[in-house]
Amino acid sequence: MEVDSPSCIQAKFKSDTGEETGSPLDLPLNITKDQLQLICNALLQEEDKPFLFFVKDVEITTTIKDALDLKTLNSEEVVEIIYQQQAVFRVRPVTRCTSSIPGHAEAVISTCFSPSGKKLASGSGDTTVRFWDLNTQTPLHVCKGHSNWVLCISWSPDGKKLASACKQGRIILWDPSTGNQIGKPMLGHKQWVTALAWEPYHRNPECRKLASSSKDGDVRIWDTVTCLTLLSLTGHSKAVTSVKWGGNGLIYTSSQDRTIKVWRADDGVLCRTLEGHAHWVNTLALNTDYVLRTGPFHPVMDNNAYSDDKNVLQQRALDRYNAVCQQGAERLVSGSDDFTLFLWLPEKEKKPLARMTGHQQLINDVKFSPDTRIIASASFDKSVKLWEAASGKFITTLRGHVQAVYMVAWSADSRLLLSSSADSTLKVWSMKTKKLELDLPGHADEVYAVDWSPDGAYVASGGKDKVLKLWQH
Repeated sequence: MEVDSPSCIQAKFKSDTGEETGSPLDLPLNITKDQLQLICNALLQEEDKPFLFFVKDVEITTTIKDALDLKTLNSEEVVEIIYQQQAVFRVRPVTRCTSSIPGHAEAVISTCFSPSGKKLASGSGDTTVRFWDLNTQTPLHVCKGHSNWVLCISWSPDGKKLASACKQGRIILWDPSTGNQIGKPMLGHKQWVTALAWEPYHRNPECRKLASSSKDGDVRIWDTVTCLTLLSLTGHSKAVTSVKWGGNGLIYTSSQDRTIKVWRADDGVLCRTLEGHAHWVNTLALNTDYVLRTGPFHPVMDNNAYSDDKNVLQQRALDRYNAVCQQGAERLVSGSDDFTLFLWLPEKEKKPLARMTGHQQLINDVKFSPDTRIIASASFDKSVKLWEAASGKFITTLRGHVQAVYMVAWSADSRLLLSSSADSTLKVWSMKTKKLELDLPGHADEVYAVDWSPDGAYVASGGKDKVLKLWQH
């Protein structure tokens, strides 16, 4: 005799961070994702916020019935429906190159949008920094002051200054509205500068302090008003490859000495050294990178409606930071020449949370999605890999590039990922299908630098062909 399969189940809603919502409900098995959306919004007393739903790690895309294995279902069981909030706004995929802007006389090594997404700068092997007009898509200012390759650039969190650093170890500040140099060059590094990081807006809206890491093994914290070194963090025995200024007053550095060091930003005291990598550590990412980058600027808000009151802006930046860092501890991921990534809780633990293996070559770049749920890593093995940010669990490999992948950049809504490669293309990947959404050829050579504007409107890319390209939907 066949047992009739149940038409209802007992279910309860639970957030992806583990909070239970409401009491258990009897739900029909043919309930749709849209109906679950309505129930979840009602329970949370929200207007129509978009959610993803999962049962037993399977996403509900149509009905609960399609996602559940009914054979293993116990009639007494209360099924947990895990909900994940999605970004309210949508970023449309970039589909076409709207401008190819020549100007640089050598390779474009870095390109970066301002925190609001309204301005764009690039640094090049031709020793200049350039600002570009996004409205007319033409060159705006050429900044001359370096006498060697400009290796890295970084916007201050208020978007009012840009720092650039070159192969000679010199750091210069620029005014984006005029293209003029601010103050005098910051001198002190004996070899080239590998990375720059500003103190986050919510910690100090004056945006005075800047950290730099160098091939000389030192990390320096600068006062950008006096242009003098405030602190020199010495402790790495080889080149420092990356520096991140966290939101809780800590600075994280990675080095060719195979370690990651955690420093107190206020006094430069070394808190702990994170060990585990077997080769150079190339790249670091924080799960708070996106909110630290955008600070008081939120892509959904009309940035013209911003008050000039720094206290209001500082509070907004702090609220946004706290919303992402609910457990109060930042997560750090490191990528190395040993083909692995490590996931850390650097404020609390010396041991890694996870060791992520699978790449066949060195790892070039790693980024958390803005909603902090997924980690993307780019490698010389021609692939991009996706990992769960909470556990470090492998999700999938994105294949399509035919040469080394240099960089990845997320759309602000975390639904799309962009990668740039030595094969001269950019590729856009969908997080819904985990497949290639768009192929963007157009560069004549390797693409070193790519950035997706924090408001989602543009992608900028540059590389060996000396051309800066802007892409839109």
